[in-house]
Amino acid sequence: MRRAFPALLALALALGCASFPALAPSARVSDFASRGDARFQASQRLVLEGLDAERGGDAARAVGRYERALQVDSSNPWVYLALARHHVESGAAQRALAHLDQAEVLFESNPDLGSPGAKLHCDGLRGAALSELGRRAEAEALLDAAARSAPRVWNDGRLSAAELR
Repeated sequence: MRRAFPALLALALALGCASFPALAPSARVSDFASRGDARFQASQRLVLEGLDAERGGDAARAVGRYERALQVDSSNPWVYLALARHHVESGAAQRALAHLDQAEVLFESNPDLGSPGAKLHCDGLRGAALSELGRRAEAEALLDAAARSAPRVWNDGRLSAAELR
């Protein structure tokens, strides 16, 4: 039976009887820490410090690091994504949505600074924010898509600081 399994799987795939969800590639701030110019890299280090502060329960320090990261490089989409994540977790859905809008514009204009996984995080966070605002149908569609594409991250409907780090 062990020898037959690969052949049966190949046959099932060929016939279209088996399908696997397309999984999104990794999208973590640390994956992009060494890309871009010196300003971007310095900004990314501050975002990482902010995420570490959030993991440690120090939200005030985290926001301070994110604000400093924006001063260093206001065109860094990862800062806006981290701020959106923070505001979703803090219950400030409108602020989260504003930061998501900015992150999406910057990711689109600088595709080398992101990945399909970054877009997935934007969609998942937008779903979480819309859920807080009571817009359940829109939220569920976004959160379900995120959970299907990145189940290890989005299966619980949230993006933790550790998962984004």
